Amino acid sequence: MSTLTHRPLPTRPTIGVDVGGTKIAAGLVDGEGTILATVRRPTPARDTAEVVDTIAELVAELSEGQDVEAVGIGAAGFIDSARSTVLFAPNLAWRDEPLKLKVEQRCGLPVVVENDANAAAWGEFRFGAAQEASSAVVITVGTGIGGGVILDNQLVRGDHGIAAEIGHIKVDRGGRRCGCGQRGCLESYCSGRALLREAREIARTSPHDAARLLELAGGSAEKITGLHVTRAAEEGDPAALECFGQVGWWLGNGMADLAAVLDPAMFVLAGGVSEAGDLLLAPAQAAFKATLSAADFRPVADVRLATLGNDAGIIGAADLARTR
Repeated sequence: MSTLTHRPLPTRPTIGVDVGGTKIAAGLVDGEGTILATVRRPTPARDTAEVVDTIAELVAELSEGQDVEAVGIGAAGFIDSARSTVLFAPNLAWRDEPLKLKVEQRCGLPVVVENDANAAAWGEFRFGAAQEASSAVVITVGTGIGGGVILDNQLVRGDHGIAAEIGHIKVDRGGRRCGCGQRGCLESYCSGRALLREAREIARTSPHDAARLLELAGGSAEKITGLHVTRAAEEGDPAALECFGQVGWWLGNGMADLAAVLDPAMFVLAGGVSEAGDLLLAPAQAAFKATLSAADFRPVADVRLATLGNDAGIIGAADLARTR
């Protein structure tokens, strides 16, 4: 007597699109989170119609000869609870933009629209640094601060779709002005902009202490870049290490506040600044443990670096489209 074996059907690929202020990147992604092909174009940031055209062109290119199931789009900005309309995008001219409808009309495929940081967080949760956890907070430390929250294996989006704006938690009442128009936001203290502010301030006020930073920048405090700060810190330069220490201290405090509310199993640090590795991770971990409430009497969340790099948004958006 023969026995029938039911094998799971192979999943169809989906397309993930990461819409940034300067470029739009897209990838064909399989069910295991592997990117099979990628394409990218510059972002026509001032023309919303051209942005849709560009997304449609990338989807068409990746779809050629493929049985694509759906498209996921990660965009920086506020996305409505239906995951269809971009309510506001700071770096694009989108205001109440019905992006899902427009791309579906152009491509003939189901579309899901998600905040880009949420998409990247989901990518790390499903296939990256947090894949063994059931809850995690992913913090994107780049030019600004973004984030995504996963609790009980579910992406937390909030009632209006705009939860997890971690960068705009108030940490210093009446403090530095933020790009959002408020003051004292976490983003103003532990982002890439904050790192540069610290480095340039040291160079202006104590040029002797910042000699290596100024040397790398050709003698001008205003020309110091994030790469200069990272390189100097890797060489052991005290001023550069102080800059990472300050950014890490604020980041660790922010994580402690988030842990008091969310109690995640893990924090994952992603984004360009996190590529500095232990230069950021070590002071952030130390500050987190030092400021976490009742740290001696509770499990302490793991803090680790992301593993998917710039591909996290594409992979996460594609998987959100698959699990729509």
